[in-house]
Amino acid sequence: MTGDEIVALSKRHTLFEWSAQSAVDPIPVARAKGAYFWTPEGKRFLDFNSQLMCVNIGHADPRVVKAIQDQAAVLPYANPFMATEPRARLGAKLAELAPGDIDVFFFTNGGAEANENAFKIARAVTGRQKILARYRSYHGATAAAIAATGDPRRWSQPPMPGVVHVLDPYHGIQRGWDSADNALRYLEEVIQLEGPQTIAAFILETVTGTNGILAPPVGYLQGVRALCDQYGILMIADEVMSGFGRTGKWFAVEHWDVVPDIMTMAKGLTSAYVPLGAVGVRRAIADHFQTTPFPSGLTYSSHTLACAAALATIAVMEDDGLVERARCTGAIMSELLADLAARHPSVGAVRSIGLFGIVELVRNRETREPMAPFGGTSPEMAALGTFFRDEGLYTFVRWNYFFTNPPLSITEAELREGFAIIDRALAIADRTVA
Repeated sequence: MTGDEIVALSKRHTLFEWSAQSAVDPIPVARAKGAYFWTPEGKRFLDFNSQLMCVNIGHADPRVVKAIQDQAAVLPYANPFMATEPRARLGAKLAELAPGDIDVFFFTNGGAEANENAFKIARAVTGRQKILARYRSYHGATAAAIAATGDPRRWSQPPMPGVVHVLDPYHGIQRGWDSADNALRYLEEVIQLEGPQTIAAFILETVTGTNGILAPPVGYLQGVRALCDQYGILMIADEVMSGFGRTGKWFAVEHWDVVPDIMTMAKGLTSAYVPLGAVGVRRAIADHFQTTPFPSGLTYSSHTLACAAALATIAVMEDDGLVERARCTGAIMSELLADLAARHPSVGAVRSIGLFGIVELVRNRETREPMAPFGGTSPEMAALGTFFRDEGLYTFVRWNYFFTNPPLSITEAELREGFAIIDRALAIADRTVA
């Protein structure tokens, strides 16, 4: 099919997420390899967002493709009441990689389901019902996950009882960061006002993803861990986006030497070659279900193809040293981001950790008025997105910022290729700066 045919048929018979359908203008994709993908007509795009921050090892790695093919030829599916070799091996491998004593896993279809099941586990183990979550967060689009989400994607859904939102240490481009001490004092006040004996868990993205690539200030995660211990609240680290090398560690919590009680993951677990998520729990939590039935189930839990893909993906990351590579290439990216901030008046802030990066744009560096309002867009941001597309750079443009989240396998030359396009694009935004 041609690109136009693919788009027309897709728009006629399928729904595109988070969009008014009349406004969608999708890129037709025919194939992908490494850091690039192509339209049916052969236009090449540099994938500077790893699709949705998930294709960590790059596209179409033959080692993972072969693992999927080999598993499909032997055992493409077995129901989750059965035990299979891919399931057994993946659980053991994740136990090696996960921090602390997180060594038992429940496999889901993706990140939202992982978070849903994390809530179920926390409520079952503690006997409490409330879930604390932060406003600048995204945890998925299923019922409980979207209720825990703090950003505007939650607004269209009815509120779900039992979810309490708290503020983040980051208060936006104009107000900036709170200190860890202030943020923790506020968090403890909310816990006391809500009644700690009613709170099952506090879920937070270790490094906030689509709401701004927000790495916590020094001491914040350690303080959250201490408060959770003090009040008997389980700490859930959402590592769906920040896990599997994205930040230069296997899991982002390792940067702060914190072990959560529950850790959710997906995306980079299989580099999105096959859908898979997981909930990892500490041994004491897993032991709760030795005599008490586990309160969940999924037809595709522990799917053989997905587990085989995950094992192969992890092997590629180990064989190619992609976690260390994300650290090293991330240092180069940090320098490139700082250079953009130094030369472009429209750049109000840049942030990155590993290959997890963002550029925030402003109309005025003194007032720090964002280039687009919270939850909205602007002609300038739309023009920036159009320029990226015309120049063959794919990344996620949202509100007043855009992301730099390439595959961990990206070369320095490919990275600089992407930043050269960004450099030219920012001239559009610079013209509007007061």
